[in-house]
Amino acid sequence: MRILDRASLFKRPAPGDERRVQLIAANIDTLFVVTSCDQDFNVARLERYLVLAREAGVRPVVVLTKADLSPAPERFVNTARSLQSGLQVELIDGRDPRSAARLTSYCGAGETVALVGSSGVGKSTLVNTLTGSTSITTQAVREDDGKGRHTTTVREMHRLAGGADGGGWLVDTPGMRELQMSEVASGVIDVFDDVTAVALECRFANCTHADEPGCAIRTAMAEGVLDPARVERWRKLAQEDAVNSFTAAARRSRTGRGGSRR
Repeated sequence: MRILDRASLFKRPAPGDERRVQLIAANIDTLFVVTSCDQDFNVARLERYLVLAREAGVRPVVVLTKADLSPAPERFVNTARSLQSGLQVELIDGRDPRSAARLTSYCGAGETVALVGSSGVGKSTLVNTLTGSTSITTQAVREDDGKGRHTTTVREMHRLAGGADGGGWLVDTPGMRELQMSEVASGVIDVFDDVTAVALECRFANCTHADEPGCAIRTAMAEGVLDPARVERWRKLAQEDAVNSFTAAARRSRTGRGGSRR
């Protein structure tokens, strides 16, 4: 018996305690970023999940649920696809096996897929549909704001049926209301490659993109090449990552190996 090295790892600073790291899932091949076609859809949160996936070297797929409840679900699809070139986006009704079946191509034998997203977006419903089971309890969302209650409170693995070699594995994770970023610099660069490419054209390498002369970012926004809202989200994520990464490095320095003190 031997312990294999992790092929991929999703982690975040623990909510309420920046000194600890919370591990979300490991050895994942594909990340289903699940959101619904309603009030839950949030561009900034989607970008955070994409950054996590790119940092871990895992293929992200945005899964849009509750398509049947939206009068214009395609606008959610178009918005999601605009977040990164080549991003795969699937629009489904998680209760319909025929609709959910379009996700099975990501879940073949030997593949491990993790589902992440807020409570109430339909992750548990989707797992039930894909596994042909009703073992996972689901709950209704609140009508006033569309937010769900925590149905899944622990990480659970579910085996999918398949051919002679069987199917892949689904990892259902609890809904996350807070998703802080730490040590994801390359993921930020990858997801915001359009912004970072322009930033390289700034006159000064340490440009803050505020009032420095020769700032390519400000020029691109003025010319309509870059969306100011996207630039602000990039700036916020980059700053958050820098601060949290410094904290993580200091923690490793104190403990010697990066583990927590006992």
